[in-house]
Amino acid sequence: MALLETINDPSQIRDFDNGQLQQLCEELRGYIIQCCAENPGHIGASLGAVEIAVAIHKVFDTPHDKVVWDVGHQAYAHKILTGRREAFKQNRKYHGISGFPRRDESPYDAFGTGHSSTSISAALGMAVAAQLEGRQEHVIAVIGDGALTGGLAFEAINNAGSLKADLLVILNDNQIAIDNNIGALHNYLLKVTTDQRYNRLKKSVWDRLGAGKVRKWLQRVIKSTKRNLIKQGGDTFSLFDALGFRYFGPVDGNDIATMTYMLGRLKNIPGPKLLHVVTTKGKGYAPAEKDQTVWHAPGTFDVETGRRTGAKRDIAKFQEVFGTTLLDLAREDSRIVGITPAMASGCSMTIMQAALPERVFDVGIAEQHAVTFSAGLAAEGMLPFCNIYSSFSQRAYDNVIHDVALQKLKVILCLDRGGLVGEDGATHHGAFDMAAFRPIPNLTLCAPLDEASLRDMMYSATQPAYGPTVIRYPRGYGHGSPWRGQPFHYIEPGTAVKLHEGSGVAILSIGAIGMNGVKAVERASQEKGLEVLHYDMRFLKPVDTAALQDACSRCRRIVTLEDGTTEGGLYSVVAEYIAAHGCACTLTGLGLPDRFVEQGTPAELYQECGLDTNSVYQALLM
Repeated sequence: MALLETINDPSQIRDFDNGQLQQLCEELRGYIIQCCAENPGHIGASLGAVEIAVAIHKVFDTPHDKVVWDVGHQAYAHKILTGRREAFKQNRKYHGISGFPRRDESPYDAFGTGHSSTSISAALGMAVAAQLEGRQEHVIAVIGDGALTGGLAFEAINNAGSLKADLLVILNDNQIAIDNNIGALHNYLLKVTTDQRYNRLKKSVWDRLGAGKVRKWLQRVIKSTKRNLIKQGGDTFSLFDALGFRYFGPVDGNDIATMTYMLGRLKNIPGPKLLHVVTTKGKGYAPAEKDQTVWHAPGTFDVETGRRTGAKRDIAKFQEVFGTTLLDLAREDSRIVGITPAMASGCSMTIMQAALPERVFDVGIAEQHAVTFSAGLAAEGMLPFCNIYSSFSQRAYDNVIHDVALQKLKVILCLDRGGLVGEDGATHHGAFDMAAFRPIPNLTLCAPLDEASLRDMMYSATQPAYGPTVIRYPRGYGHGSPWRGQPFHYIEPGTAVKLHEGSGVAILSIGAIGMNGVKAVERASQEKGLEVLHYDMRFLKPVDTAALQDACSRCRRIVTLEDGTTEGGLYSVVAEYIAAHGCACTLTGLGLPDRFVEQGTPAELYQECGLDTNSVYQALLM
């Protein structure tokens, strides 16, 4: 008899024996695979974390006890078990449930997540709140080894170790984030999980722990043994023990009996503790286990064959343009280096990494470090291209101001995923980048209309007239403009391009969303005989005041078009110009609204926000 279809909340599994729990895990994996084959999602991490989710809800009294999932890529089994089995079929869809935990979606989602490394901080806050209010509840943070490279996680561990709050951290160690993990911490964890002497002794110890001697053995044997076996630079100490955590593991995180046993034993041990579990990303589905990077989020696929079935297009993605152009530039200039915070494949820096590996630096999930590391490189004469997803760059805002712009260091910051990214929703939309970076002195801020523009902007940013530069572009396919192998063309900073001649009405656009403006202007000309003046502004800073003056002097009405927030963006730039110069024209701003936009396809979200071609067309006719 199938178990999963009978479960509507976790309390129903708390009397299950190990056989039933194992069956449930297998059914959950099958359900996740089947749903994600038709409705794409983050399948790899969630397949690997099935036993973690089942064991937590078996042992702990959720939602009274709190569980915080880092990022949320590993939380699909958690969502399905907590009353969202049928809703999961609409996971990440327009008006469906979020692909990440959300407080307003379920009482079982104790904390909303989407960006990495937040779980321990949030869980610590919850544990301290419970302590202050005298509530008896358990708090669990589940964090991956990739997310543990984020500085926020270390800050939280350091604080938790000193506060002695009752907190359990489950470190889900699958040896990979999206790309392979790198760095000293990764090497440390690998050494822990592969030390044969320690693992032989650990097995012997755990076999003897069944009769109420847990605390004594954990304190006297496990802790002292690890200190003697895990050596770092000649000193004998355990990293987590040194930070005030009681460390347990590593254990097999894909063995449900082991997981429930361990959580049951650790449940009532007070203070900060960390359980190190080793899992397989993509567990239970051979294609996902074989190619873990691709199957982090593979798109649609055939369950039987594992063949990915997503539609392919002949035109390139902006990410391919970036990666190929970066390599072309690097081959011409030995000063050029690439920096990415764990997004080498996503941003296509892997293209340069394959050809010039010594000049590409994946610094892990550490956006702040990526920017300041780039600043250090620039200070010594290198030309760093630092690529960060737009919404993730919010974490490095101070570093851009203090370490790059203030010192006028020539860092070329490429913000991938600008604008509406689609199904990942509010945590991932690049809504605020242009408005956020625009006020910073010494920065040049630009956004390409198409593939060729991105290529030329990257080249131009390396030239002497440019200082610290931000180039912002969207996720996904371009518009088919010729770019591959084309000669570079220099773009003067602060210069716009007139795309269509007209008068009376003007549209001023910035970035790839301007193509919707191009189509709307063509339609207005063909259907209404209305000739609209259209400028691709290209630069938000410095702005082309000559283009603004031209539009204001010849047009009674101006429409701005951007796929970022209008408050502080292009709309604000034009409004400020009109007010300062007393221009006799009205202004309409098309951009992202003053609210968080949820998930959906880009087409659905453009229509919702009034940025699709028809909405722009209607705005021109007003």
